[in-house]
Amino acid sequence: MSDTYIIQIKDLTKIFGNGVEIRALDGVNLNIERGEFLAIVGPSGSGKSTLLNQIGILDTPTSGTILLDGVDVTKMSDKQRSITRNRQLGFIFQYHHLLPDFNALENAMMPLLISGVKSSRAREVASLMLHEVGLGDRMEHRPNQLSGGQNQRVAIARALVNNPSIVIGDEPTGNLDTKSSESIYELLRKLNREHKQTFILVTHDERMAAKTDRIIRLVDGRIAANSHNSV
Repeated sequence: MSDTYIIQIKDLTKIFGNGVEIRALDGVNLNIERGEFLAIVGPSGSGKSTLLNQIGILDTPTSGTILLDGVDVTKMSDKQRSITRNRQLGFIFQYHHLLPDFNALENAMMPLLISGVKSSRAREVASLMLHEVGLGDRMEHRPNQLSGGQNQRVAIARALVNNPSIVIGDEPTGNLDTKSSESIYELLRKLNREHKQTFILVTHDERMAAKTDRIIRLVDGRIAANSHNSV
């Protein structure tokens, strides 16, 4: 296990298609440090979402290895992958995917309940998380009673209630206006610094990417640039 790197990716390749091959990832090598706030950028079809799905253990590669805390997740069984995802990873998507009939607190509790946490404890932890993301006074509101930015904050609380070591964001501000996007970015950065969690964000927003610790730029399934930001 590496004390420096929480994720180590070596020679990662993902090929789609029967007959006509599409190399979505073509020999990617990447190390990600603990607590890093990282952006993955690139044109449509460059392999960004495919790479994110690999890191999030949502898909298996054609070849290569992914070490998460020193453990090769590509060799895990489906059950092991599911357990690891639930315990170590949090996911934030472009669309919040909240359950419309549940209020903010009930939505944020969901991962804890799925993990087998007692309802009273899940309610306590989710409540604290909603306060942390600035929604302490909106916990009883349902998604249709909240703004887009507020719903995304609920989704962020839901992603963090299990205290994951890695938080993965797929265009987390892509469905928001500029003001809401800035607010959500600042929240993610604050959580990253206070909780020492690793954040990996796919984004088309170059302004957001410029504020992260490092930018990984993908082109045709390969890393074309790997640059640190002075933030």
